[in-house]
Amino acid sequence: MQQLSLLDSVVIPDTAQLRAAELRQQLEYHNRCYYELDAPEISDAEYDALFRELQAIEAERPDLLAPDSPTLRVGGKAQPRFSQVRHRLPMLSLENALQEEEIRGFEQRVRSLLALPDDVVVDYQCEPKMDGLAMELVYQDGLLVQASTRGDGEVGEEVTANIRTVRNVPLRLSGEQLPGLLEVRGEVYLPLAAFQQLNQQREEEGEPPFANPRNAAAGSIRQLDPAVVARRPLAMVCYGVGMIETEVRTQTELMAQLAGWGLPVSDQARQVCGIEDAVACFLDLQERRDSLQYEIDGMVIKVDDLRLQQELGEKSRSPRWAIACKFPPRQATTWINEIILSVGRTGVITPVANLEPVELSGVTVSRATLHNWDEMRRKDIRVGDRVIVERAGDVIPAVVKVLLDQRSGAEQELPEPDLCPVCGSRAAREPGEVAVRCQGGLACPPQLAESIIHFASRDAMDIDGLGSKYIEQLISLGLVKDIADLYRLTRDDFMQFERMGDKLAENLLAAIAASKQQELARFIFALGIRHVGERTAKTLAERFGSIDNLQAATLEELTSIRDVGPTVAISIRSFFDALANQAVLQRLKEAGVAPTVEEKRVGGRLTGLTFVFTGTLAHLGRDEAKKLVESEGGNVTGSVSKKTDYVVAGTEAGSKLEKARALGVKVLSEDEFVTLLAT
Repeated sequence: MQQLSLLDSVVIPDTAQLRAAELRQQLEYHNRCYYELDAPEISDAEYDALFRELQAIEAERPDLLAPDSPTLRVGGKAQPRFSQVRHRLPMLSLENALQEEEIRGFEQRVRSLLALPDDVVVDYQCEPKMDGLAMELVYQDGLLVQASTRGDGEVGEEVTANIRTVRNVPLRLSGEQLPGLLEVRGEVYLPLAAFQQLNQQREEEGEPPFANPRNAAAGSIRQLDPAVVARRPLAMVCYGVGMIETEVRTQTELMAQLAGWGLPVSDQARQVCGIEDAVACFLDLQERRDSLQYEIDGMVIKVDDLRLQQELGEKSRSPRWAIACKFPPRQATTWINEIILSVGRTGVITPVANLEPVELSGVTVSRATLHNWDEMRRKDIRVGDRVIVERAGDVIPAVVKVLLDQRSGAEQELPEPDLCPVCGSRAAREPGEVAVRCQGGLACPPQLAESIIHFASRDAMDIDGLGSKYIEQLISLGLVKDIADLYRLTRDDFMQFERMGDKLAENLLAAIAASKQQELARFIFALGIRHVGERTAKTLAERFGSIDNLQAATLEELTSIRDVGPTVAISIRSFFDALANQAVLQRLKEAGVAPTVEEKRVGGRLTGLTFVFTGTLAHLGRDEAKKLVESEGGNVTGSVSKKTDYVVAGTEAGSKLEKARALGVKVLSEDEFVTLLAT
């Protein structure tokens, strides 16, 4: 018989296996540092290098692809349909409370069921009621093995591949004393900034916009192709559990335990003492509702003591120990009295419904956007319709549904316009677009006012003091008919304004004169060429060096430049081909407007890096910080994308910070930014 040595019975991992395991561990550690702890330890470039190395190993050795590999977050193969999953414990719904007295009635029922004496105070946990899609995650020995929707509470759909793409959902739990089995419940949602960006993208691509962030989140999770889901910055927040092995005593401790294992929980949850504090918490959250970066439709109040929760038990469909306190609805029913046409700075003609005034989320609403004619046809919106309007995710309410059964037959469709409603110029769609645009350019008054406001703005020509109020007066007095007229204004022109003094008039004229030597990039941006933002304007200035060279550039020359694709190139060429715009540019030149080209340092410490600033910096002004970056060869843009290298966040940072975290962009404090400049 053959004799086996000890070495023959031991499986020795190969180098690739060891390296793949090491990379998975490092990447998940850095994911947690970024998404959960907000304390990244490596740069995005370093993270990407580790990620690509792991991808290469798994491509070479498919047998090494582990179920918790971070590479699964980019999305896998599309599936033909979702399979059904039966929940071990039902996912119950909550009873609603619409008034403060109903919240107090909830406590009366709790006290009665528990037979509590009057001197015993009940502690509650209060948390926002996220307006998303309910989800259950199942972890076995710390590994995510299944994700399913709530469905009917008993049976849901398995969406594991899609949930793996949600960046703040851990594929493997971290921390100590992990449970053998954990069923965690939560809500998948789409942040408001991401919702608005997604809808804008859908409209540009000719697709109907989502009605609200909840629909967008639900529609994303139910995509059969995980790669599509991976491109949408979904997030999840956990609020409870199904099956679990734990010894915690309260709901508050349970949420802390979930956070300790790396699961996302609400940073707005509060532990309160007594029902009156819960009512106060509800009113406070309702007041702060519109300041949050995500949509909520109420607050959930839960008895904090888990032993008392168990004693209270459940009814057939809802627990007795929790209640959903709903905010005033963001939807209301009203009539469309007429549809008017609004013309924006870029010439887009938007149909807007004039409504019978209705109360909506504490605000009287009398107008609602109808987006565009494709959307109007899809919803079959007509003048005289009774409709449901919604204020969710957008400042301007939108019509989400027509009540077809309440039509009288007198309702009228609004045809797509072929003339601008303001200036009478031709109106048309550009190929592949959903928007109808006025073709009158600067001859159209709405475009003129908005164009001059944009031209004089801080990020453009930076004409200090020339705000919208003065610009509107200049236009109404007939003193300004295009942007070139600004440079022919006199002291006597400004003295026609109410409350205009000599000193203020002199300051305005001095600011206009100073802008004649503005940087070329700012001048190009100030012209308001469609699709040309600050970054593209800077690229064009660096490439062509003068407005004359840019004006003479061919489509081939334009499309050969970074940041300039066919759509942008056509827009630039169309702008300079328009005779009216050529006349304005000539008059600007005659008035002495001579943009300068700021030489960019080559080989600076920040060469090739792109920065975005958000929030208020304590020691540096936004313009000062921008110039510091550009003086060292870096770029500064106004929006966060995967190509952004750093986001510098000051106090009260908003949606850009949230988007940076969702995309994995490294975030710097002001001090860290200054340190980076000094190294």
